[in-house]
Amino acid sequence: MAEKRGTHGNGTPRPEKLRRVPYERELLRLQTELVKLQEWVRVEGARLVVIFEGRDAAGKGGTVKRVSEHLNPRVARIVALPRPTERERTQWYFQRYAEHLPASGEIVLFDRSWYNRAGVEHVMGFCTHEEHRRFLRQCPVFERMLVEDGILLRKYWFSVSDEVQEQRFRRRLTDPTRRWKLSPMDLESITRWEAYSRAKDEMFVHTDIPESPWFVVESDDKRRARLNMIAHLLSTVPYYEVPAPELELPPRPPSTGYQRPSRDLQSYVPDHAAGLQQ
Repeated sequence: MAEKRGTHGNGTPRPEKLRRVPYERELLRLQTELVKLQEWVRVEGARLVVIFEGRDAAGKGGTVKRVSEHLNPRVARIVALPRPTERERTQWYFQRYAEHLPASGEIVLFDRSWYNRAGVEHVMGFCTHEEHRRFLRQCPVFERMLVEDGILLRKYWFSVSDEVQEQRFRRRLTDPTRRWKLSPMDLESITRWEAYSRAKDEMFVHTDIPESPWFVVESDDKRRARLNMIAHLLSTVPYYEVPAPELELPPRPPSTGYQRPSRDLQSYVPDHAAGLQQ
């Protein structure tokens, strides 16, 4: 069902916004579990793919940041591909995404993914009708192949109401640190709200399959969305805590007479922070 205007994603009343203190406490606990998950993936040689999709300003990027915040970038990496090049446009559609799939012991977080074709490309006319239909036929086959090969595939759709989406767009207009997040394409999502709803509904019909189901995250409250998504991801992977090797700091050896060069011989960053105390 498409999101209704002015309502929570599934038409239910919105819960009270989660307060910061319990949010930060639980986020830290869940991020600690994510580190344990990461170590399990590394030791067991697992391959984990997490797809983040949803409407513009639904909170995907912020959730990706919280998921990856304390993870080792050599194990867990974020993939957010730009527009395809002229050469990539002539490839099999899934080809450039397949290049970024994880090897043994790796986690890949797709901040948008091959589902661009079912959403923005279809709604904005960037692909043909036949290309869109071919995607809907091939995508379930492609994902079944990934799962059959042993990849752990998790797909999350971040659902936001039109009211909250517009509020976030307005904040981006006036916030210089977020202005880069707002593009003409984002603004088009306001006037094409129902078109995106229909595209998402059709996408779910074809790609919400038993081997790789969609999980919807209600994201009018970003804090709740982040916690709910991370907790669910952890619950779907049979990880265990890998015993950490016992480490002990060695004693610092006695000085052998080393003398540090004069500070005048090196260039130092000015103490910008000192001015904040005045």
